[in-house]
Amino acid sequence: QVRLLESGGGLVQEGGSLRLSCKVTGRTLEMAAVAWFRQAIGKEREFVAAIRWNGGRTLYADFAKERFTISRDNAKDTTWLEMNSLKRDDTAVYSCAAGPYMRRAQDEYGDWGQGTQVKVWV
Repeated sequence: QVRLLESGGGLVQEGGSLRLSCKVTGRTLEMAAVAWFRQAIGKEREFVAAIRWNGGRTLYADFAKERFTISRDNAKDTTWLEMNSLKRDDTAVYSCAAGPYMRRAQDEYGDWGQGTQVKVWV
């Protein structure tokens, strides 16, 4: 089993930046990819970005391509999501997840963190 713990969320003004962290522990050798998802109130959870644990290939949702950057440090077992030029619509609970494949579908990820709240104010 893989355990994930997010941090770095908070309140930020529109146009600002935040960096979210996802610390991974447990059976990380069985984990091929880590992804970030988000869920706003009243909306379905949506894919944000993913990264392969080995090799570092990345995958982004269209809305995230220009403003968000996903990265990882295997030595620290940590994945980051750097978010810039934040908009009110980015307000959501952001969760990281681990799975055997780098996919956009949340069903591909079996282990999830509790999430961290990001709120963007105007």
